[in-house]
Amino acid sequence: MKRLIILSTILITILGCSVNEKPEFQRIENIKVLESNAQHVIITANALFINPNDIGGNLKTNEIKVFINDNEMASISTEKFKVPAKKEFSIPLKTKVPTDSIFSNKSIGGLIGSLFSKKVKVQYKGDIIYSTFGFSYTYNVDKTEHVKIKL
Repeated sequence: MKRLIILSTILITILGCSVNEKPEFQRIENIKVLESNAQHVIITANALFINPNDIGGNLKTNEIKVFINDNEMASISTEKFKVPAKKEFSIPLKTKVPTDSIFSNKSIGGLIGSLFSKKVKVQYKGDIIYSTFGFSYTYNVDKTEHVKIKL
């Protein structure tokens, strides 16, 4: 009788938690320059998600490439991030780019435009992977913004 009660309790617990949807990727937001000096520029952004499920899971970035003025400058990879149940949440994306690589001679047009406008074109491109209980899903990220830079 004890086994039946324990088994039914476990079964009800498992069936009561819904994992019927993957977390919903909303957008990349708040792309901004956190810090800039003669040596480097630190750029941050947030990947915004909503989890409609009763249980969480894990998210991790899979080398999101950071392009500045259409030139690949850095990549972001993170450890697993715990996904909260039934909540809206964001994952911080932070990268450090050497200033000399932004203003290199790879793109003369981008260099001149960035010097006059003090703005750079920043693009995040790559994948974020969600996993829980052996189930996984890949979110494709491709977001571009022009951000002000102070040197």
